[in-house]
Order: sequence, then structure tokens, then C-alpha cells
Amino acid sequence: MKRVVYFLVLFFLITSCSVQKEPVFIKVDNVKILSFASDTIKLQANAFFENPNDVSGKIFTDEIKIFVNETEVAQVFSEEFKVPARNEFSIPLIAHIPTKKFLNTDKNGVLGGLLNSLITNKVNVRIKGNLEYVVFGFKREFLVDKTQELKIKF
Repeated sequence: MKRVVYFLVLFFLITSCSVQKEPVFIKVDNVKILSFASDTIKLQANAFFENPNDVSGKIFTDEIKIFVNETEVAQVFSEEFKVPARNEFSIPLIAHIPTKKFLNTDKNGVLGGLLNSLITNKVNVRIKGNLEYVVFGFKREFLVDKTQELKIKF
């Protein structure tokens, strides 16, 4: 009789905490420059998701790159993010871009990039790559491709 009770308890635990659906990737938004120093520019964006499951998982952001005026300048870094169960959530995507690379994205070089940025006060920023969701050995990749024009305040 004890074995039947243990089996039923284990069965209900496994079936009640199942992965019904994968998280839903909603969008990447709120791209902004957090700080602008002489050597580094700190850029942030948020990736929005919804998790309909009773179980949580983890999301990795290792494969996301930052392009400024179609030139790769940095890679997003963040630690693995724990996905909350049955909840909407956002993941902060942060990149530190060396100012030299940021200003050197113009075909005319550093001086051309600096002059272009001073004149227009705008740059075209593209965030492109994959977010990887992992739960119980199940992996799913979400494609991120967001382009936005940012205003620079010197």
C-alpha cells in the first residue's frame, strides 16, 4: 500500500509541474545609452518574455552582438537569467562599447564618425543574435533582431 501512495505522489508531482509550452518571446525594447564616458559607452535594452509554465528555466544571452551603423562593436554580456514560473518578465541586455569602436563605425574613420555623430547626434544601433532558453535539458533559441536610431547627448 505504501508503494502505491509513493507512486501516486510522485506521479502527481511530475504531471503537475510539466512543461506545457515554451516561453513566449514578446519583443526587445527600451534601447538606450546609460552612460557615455571618454573610454566606454554603456548600452542597455530589455528583452520581454512571458512564461506560461509551472516550472522555471534559464536564459543565456551569450550570442547577442551590438552593431552601430552596421559595424559590430560589442557583445551583450549578462549572467544566466532565471525564468520565473507563470509570469511575464524582462531580461536586461547590457553592453559596454569602447568609445573608439563606437566612433570608428563611419566609413571615413574616427574623425568622420565623430563629426557625423556631432552633426546629427544620432546613430543606428542594431541588436542581433540568439537568446537560449534551457529547462530540463530542453533547449529553445529565440532570434533577436532590433534596430533603433539613438540620439547621443554629448
